[in-house]
Order: sequence, then C-alpha cells, then structure tokens
Amino acid sequence: MPGGRLTQPERQQIALGLADGLAYAEIARRLDRPTSTITREVMRNGGPTGYRADLAHRATESRAQRRRQTAPRGPAASTAAYGRDAEAVREFEEAFATVMMASGMPKMMARVMACLTLTDSGSLTASDLVQRLQVSPASVSKAITYLEGQAFVRRERDERRRERYVVDDDIWYQSMLASARALNQVIEIARQGVGVLGRETPAAARLENVARFLDFVSESTIRAAEQARAVLHTKPGSGGSAGSGEAEGAHAGSGEADAGHSGSGAGSGEADSTQKGDSGAAGT
Repeated sequence: MPGGRLTQPERQQIALGLADGLAYAEIARRLDRPTSTITREVMRNGGPTGYRADLAHRATESRAQRRRQTAPRGPAASTAAYGRDAEAVREFEEAFATVMMASGMPKMMARVMACLTLTDSGSLTASDLVQRLQVSPASVSKAITYLEGQAFVRRERDERRRERYVVDDDIWYQSMLASARALNQVIEIARQGVGVLGRETPAAARLENVARFLDFVSESTIRAAEQARAVLHTKPGSGGSAGSGEAEGAHAGSGEADAGHSGSGAGSGEADSTQKGDSGAAGT
C-alpha cells in the first residue's frame, strides 16, 4: 500500500465513493490505502455526509503549515525519551481519536481522551491539554465535564494542589458500570410505559421486549466487566476485585427494573409454570 499523505485526486475519489454510498473499506481498497486512513480522513473533515475534497485538502495543508511554524510541543519532547517516532505517535493519536468519534464521541472529547490515554503518566492538567491540543481552556473544560460524566476520566490533586485529569486501567471498568446504569434507566422507563399503555397492547409488548433485552445486556455487561477486571487488573495477593461494591451499585438499578418486571411480566410467570410442568413430565 502507498504511504504518505493523501493527494487531492485521492480525496476527490473519496468524495465520489461517499456519494455512491461505498463503505470505507471499499474506498480504501480502490485507492490501495488502509481503511483506517480513509476513516480518519473522513471523520476529521466533516464526516460521511459533510466531506468535501477541496475543503479537506486545504484543511490538511493548513494543519501541516501550522505544525511547521509551531515549535516542538510536549508530545514530541516526551516521545524522544523512549526513542519513539514523534510523527508516528501524532498520527496514531489522530487515528485513536477518529475511532472514538466513530463510536459516537464528540470530536473535542475524543481528542482529549486520546491525548490522556497516550500519555505515559496517565494524567494531565488543564494547561497541559491546552498546550498539547492547541485549544482553548473552555474547550478542555467542556470536554473533561463530558468525559467525567461518562466515567472515562477522574479528577485528582497532585502534590502542588493542581487538578489533574486521570485515565488509568480502572477507567474502562468504571465506564462499563456507568453504561449499565444508563441502560437500567431505560429499562425502568420502558416498564413504566407497559403499565401506561396497557399490558395487552402491541406498544406495551414492544416496550417489554426492549426492557427484557436491555436487562440481559446490562447484566451481561456488568458480569463481563467484573470478570475482566478480576483477571486482568487484580494484583497478586490482593484478594480479588475491589470493585464488587461498585458493581453491586450498578446492579441495584437492574434489581429495581426486575421488580417492575415481576409486576408487568405475567407472561413470564406462565412460561415458568409451563416449564416446571414440562420438567415434571420429563421426570416421570
């Protein structure tokens, strides 16, 4: 596959491919480029519906010019100590942020998340982020508020009483629990809707199916997160996962949803009775 930056004709081909409804992988195949290159190019230049080849090309040239005019910043200095290729690290950081954007995370939040994740210390101050990303303090503050709400980052004070934003191995576990808690809220409101709409109506049946599906997903998510944390992040001799109490807190919403389920899922009780009858028949 060819290396180097995308050319203007290649960007025009990307725009044509998007207009024809082609997948990123197919566009990449036709240009003999990695799919990640096409994904990053599109997501950082307006997305699949807003991509314009000429605007994307000018934006890329403008970014390159700013980098040439700007003195080496924190990331370049920190990568030299480990013998890393600063340009390769920068491109990977952009690719990481692009993947986060593709998963639904807003652009600035994805950039902050990528910057924190790829920092060896796992933590940065607001001024560090402003310098590294070349954005305003307000943009950083907004991004951190969003990420903290999703349990992707946490705040702590260093020895100089400065507030630092931290990403560590436990963050993804916490984020999974936050996701499960959010699902529990959807489960609860769906089962409230069953009573409002009438249990025997098609709309109520649809909401009950939604609640049952998300209930299963929520419990499975929590269970998988607990298992992964116990296997991957528990230190030898620590006596197991320290997050069981937090996971039980996430389970609490599911328990409330189960209580609603017992009141609205009469059909489930009938199915259980039938199953018991079948089991008894099988035993005889």
